Amino acid sequence: MNSILLIDDDPELGEMLSAYLDSEGYTLSTEYSAADGLERFHKDSYDLVILDIMLPDTSGFNVLGQIRAESMVPVIMLTGRGEEIDRVVGLEMGADDYVSKPFPLRELLARMRAVLRRFENSGAAMHVSETGKSRIVLNNLTIDMGARTAMLDGEEVHLTGAEFSILEQLGEGMGSVVEREALMEKALGKGADIDDYVLNVHMSNLRKKLGDSVRIKTIRGRGYLMVTSAETEH
Repeated sequence: MNSILLIDDDPELGEMLSAYLDSEGYTLSTEYSAADGLERFHKDSYDLVILDIMLPDTSGFNVLGQIRAESMVPVIMLTGRGEEIDRVVGLEMGADDYVSKPFPLRELLARMRAVLRRFENSGAAMHVSETGKSRIVLNNLTIDMGARTAMLDGEEVHLTGAEFSILEQLGEGMGSVVEREALMEKALGKGADIDDYVLNVHMSNLRKKLGDSVRIKTIRGRGYLMVTSAETEH
């Protein structure tokens, strides 16, 4: 049974979500402030954190920053303002997904399952790695599909689960265009009919972290192609 931590100052949402997730087989712990949420996070172990941006004592972004400084636990951000800048900042700071308030409980559950599936698949892949899961070497980038790690010039590139899943799909499709719809489905667990905004931000973050050695080219109307910097000169 997955254990979820909700940090949100809305008691009604906490009660409603607790009852709903309990019926779906999840255990929810709720804290109503950033301070209490971080204290609970450090005290107990959680499979997923649901974090509101607007908290009474500090911004949810500050909480996310503290969580990311020590853990890669999946985080879904809640925003009530629906502003694009909130979504951009949260995703760039390492959030795995976001949901805008108000939201249907089924939508949040679907997002939770997709994020948890990506994270849990990391553990399954790590086991396969020990028996010979492949590595991909592209210029000075090494993608270890089993250990779920990426090394650039011998240094590990710190990627979120979503970012690595995207890189993995691009690596497996080396030399070919990876269709955008397929990337959404396989890397993020979503169909293109849901919301591809998350893919755009994760792709931007991934490009920044990889730098100039490896280029992810956008093929208009189709998808993405990963090439070395040398190949972009031809």
